[in-house]
Amino acid sequence: MSNIHEEEKLEKSYDGRLMRRLLGYVKPYKYWMLLSIILLLLITVSDLARPYLIKVAIDDHMNVLNTTFVSASTEELPDEEHYTFKGEVLVRESDFETPPADRLRFQIENTTQDQYVMVVENTTGTETERIPMTDAEVDVFKDTEIDALIGIGMLFLALILGSFVLNYIQTIVLQWTGQRIIFNIRQQLFSHLQKLSLAFFDRNPVGRLVTRVMNDTEALNEMYSNMLVTLFKDVFVLLGIILIMFQTNVKLAMISMACVPFVIIVSQIYRHYARRAFRDTRVKLAQINATLAENISGMRIIQIFRQEKRMHQEFEQTNDAYFKASWQELKTFAVFRPSMELFAQLALAILIWYGGGKVLDNALQIGVLYMFISYTQQFFQPINDLSEKYNILQSAMASSERLFQLLDTDDMIKNPALPKPFENIKGRVEFKNVWFAYTGENWVLRDVSFTIEPGETIAFVGATGAGKSSILNLLSRFYDIQKGEILIDGVNIKDVRKEELRRAISVVLQDVFLFTGTIRDNIRLQEPSITDQRIEDAVRFVNADKLINKLPGKLDEPVLERGATFSAGERQLIAFARALAFDPTILVLDEATANIDTETESLIQDALQKLTQDRTTIVVAHRLSTIQNADKIIVMHKGTIREMGNHQALLAQGGMYYNLYQLQYKEDFEHEAAAALSPAEA
Repeated sequence: MSNIHEEEKLEKSYDGRLMRRLLGYVKPYKYWMLLSIILLLLITVSDLARPYLIKVAIDDHMNVLNTTFVSASTEELPDEEHYTFKGEVLVRESDFETPPADRLRFQIENTTQDQYVMVVENTTGTETERIPMTDAEVDVFKDTEIDALIGIGMLFLALILGSFVLNYIQTIVLQWTGQRIIFNIRQQLFSHLQKLSLAFFDRNPVGRLVTRVMNDTEALNEMYSNMLVTLFKDVFVLLGIILIMFQTNVKLAMISMACVPFVIIVSQIYRHYARRAFRDTRVKLAQINATLAENISGMRIIQIFRQEKRMHQEFEQTNDAYFKASWQELKTFAVFRPSMELFAQLALAILIWYGGGKVLDNALQIGVLYMFISYTQQFFQPINDLSEKYNILQSAMASSERLFQLLDTDDMIKNPALPKPFENIKGRVEFKNVWFAYTGENWVLRDVSFTIEPGETIAFVGATGAGKSSILNLLSRFYDIQKGEILIDGVNIKDVRKEELRRAISVVLQDVFLFTGTIRDNIRLQEPSITDQRIEDAVRFVNADKLINKLPGKLDEPVLERGATFSAGERQLIAFARALAFDPTILVLDEATANIDTETESLIQDALQKLTQDRTTIVVAHRLSTIQNADKIIVMHKGTIREMGNHQALLAQGGMYYNLYQLQYKEDFEHEAAAALSPAEA
């Protein structure tokens, strides 16, 4: 179970270096992000304005019959509402920043049901007169306030609708931007993977790389599409609430913020324990995924050797460890969020206790108290969401660490700075003193030298691990050699572009890979220069038409993943047609005739003879019967060339090839050997 502890690399909940790289992907969309932030600012203004409007409606318009007025002239406070009573112009006392002390004060008092009097007080606050009010006089005050309340209601509705529209636009803009950023990151990852050498893929399982490109980028999507911009909104909300509160009533604002120091302390404690719990959960999740993947992959062996019980016990232990880690994380979260809710409710309780007393003492307007209660609730909402944002941040940091580690991998076969021309290739191949190792100095090839003339067919034989397939990989420059030279038509393959080198070579493997699509797609491989006629000619030339024409869709027959609906022989014929359609100068066959059913073997042998005509052909084979007509056979042993010659000559030597042939053909060995040895004896 390799790489089981991969998640343990995450040591920081926040890494400034990683965050700077992540923000670098935002630059192409900075104006869209700026638009999203501006929209959020407008949404925040709308959200904060609504409690203030309700406060104005309550204190300035709903409570008009309990409002104190002062006498004034029509020129005073031109932006405020003016009322006329018995020829006296009145304005609210609260409209003055500093109420004048030398004015008469007026207050409407409800004596009985629907009966009102205007109480007049002198400058010392002594009641001097009680003037009965007619219904018309009362309606003057009421109608003015009803008009104002209608205006406030319309403005309130406009703010709600505006906030809805802005939220819709902001969500579309932000999600589109986030998806485009993730699209670019995935494109960069995929492009980078395409450039890496096969040595990299030898070391890294497919599942891990798929996880990088899909799952880890999705974790970043949460950060780009949710956390980053909403952090701005949280800051706007908190700053806006604090500003409005302290502008309105400093003492009440201080009381509302009384619990904030405790919130900060608890948040820091949560941050410490949440980081540890999150890291443990990720490690255990990696372990459970690795255990599950290993068991599913090895299910055949598990069932053959009756290991189900042992594997179940191992999985149960891993699963239990993951459960405990997840439970610890949940307990941490379960303590934090109720704690924040407790502080929020405690702040509200203190606010209602203190503010309510002030309202009863007529020292505070009820609308102001309502506004503070509403803002206090809004103030704690971003803090309550802290745990979710913190988990998103940690997940993004962990994912970005792995993604950038992949992007920073420089395990590439690089093109030369000044490539040499590589055209009109004849197909002469030369290995000169080649040494090669996949890792360190564990040499797979040791001082290998040979030459293949244009149009020759050369075969490599030998035991598993002798280095045969490595030679083929080196020719296509899937790996770079440590010592020596590989030349094609006298040009070192390191001096030509990889694309031009591989254009001259076609490879047919034992395990043919077919892509999802059609047979036609798998032969053409999106190469625009390959016409339909060329595909049909190639199919007919390699005898694949005899099988393809039996299919309902013929060349347009659907191909499932890896060609699962075709036999090994059918896949091989399609691979031959693909190789011919690309018209290579050099043809490489790596065990291409192994595991073929008898029905298609004769078709494949005929196709091989046609394919190898006038082409330099390199064959790796275990079945010696398929290479007897090769111009040259090279016998490999532990990375070195032990024997070289044609079939008859190697049999005559009585060496390693002789022994290999004997093992495969015991019954016919004596007859073949006698025929080979008789000319030598003569």
